[in-house]
Amino acid sequence: MATPEVPKTCKVILADTIAKKLLAEVKDLLAKVQSENAAKPTLAAFLANEDPAAVQYAEWSKKTCEENGFDFDLRKVNKENLEEAIVAANQDDGVDGIIVYYPIWPSNQQQDRYIQETVALSKDVEGLCHTHLFNMYHNMRFLDPPTNLKKSILPCTPLAIVKALEHLQIYNPILAYGNRLFGKTITVINRSEVNGRPLAALLANDGATVYSVDITGVQVFTRGSGIRQPRHQVLDKENWGLKDVLPLSDVVVGGVPTDGFRVPTELIRDGAVCVNFSSFRNFDGPAIKEKASIYVPSIGKVTIAVLLRNLVVSMFSINAFPIAPLASSDLVII
Repeated sequence: MATPEVPKTCKVILADTIAKKLLAEVKDLLAKVQSENAAKPTLAAFLANEDPAAVQYAEWSKKTCEENGFDFDLRKVNKENLEEAIVAANQDDGVDGIIVYYPIWPSNQQQDRYIQETVALSKDVEGLCHTHLFNMYHNMRFLDPPTNLKKSILPCTPLAIVKALEHLQIYNPILAYGNRLFGKTITVINRSEVNGRPLAALLANDGATVYSVDITGVQVFTRGSGIRQPRHQVLDKENWGLKDVLPLSDVVVGGVPTDGFRVPTELIRDGAVCVNFSSFRNFDGPAIKEKASIYVPSIGKVTIAVLLRNLVVSMFSINAFPIAPLASSDLVII
């Protein structure tokens, strides 16, 4: 008698699978928009670098926009002329949302930060201007309290990872909104101001214990013992590294933008969920499939779906355009 085949323990989930549901809901929202206004929403996209990941992201964005009823206007500009080009788009009534492909100055985050602040609040569909980031870090959902008719926008890649974790049922729907990651320990390997730090804040504000790792060391993001605080707190973990946090983690998120980095597979606990959002593979594919229970090799297409939803949401108030929640946390309902 043949020995029965042992079922594979790791399930690989592709970004396409997660993005499809989001894009279906985006189409429904857009249909409601166009019942009031027949014009297609227009996304102006600024490419001021030669980064292959940015070029690929622009190509995916164009394809996804056109397939889902949006106009995509790619504007390739010299980085020295980028500020003026964005200001012109801010003033252009034909532009509904603006995206800029970063990094523009890889060695100077301050210059990139200045460009993020140049985008008008009403057209910032990436959620990277100060007002949106302030609201996110302080666990505030609206731009206009106490009226609460206009949702604040969250950064696209961090929110895409949240959506992926919801799809994977890492969020516990039995718990109250805003607490649905209570009891989960998550490591995020990246602490950039665009992706890693906002993601750690989002996850901690939803109740998780989050270890944020970069080349300078480890910080832990929590809402205090028993998640009693209204927003996350941050503490340095002196002399800690991946060897200390990976064995503790239910979920490991890799976002290191270099080809030479690999998350040490041997440190990951059996059955962990592993998500890669870098344009490079931070996990050893064959090895991680022998260790993880779920592996998501990329989330780029989910990010684009979130971007389109941010664009539609940013155009309307809650009264004028009721929006059904998609996310499970109190913060990330948009």
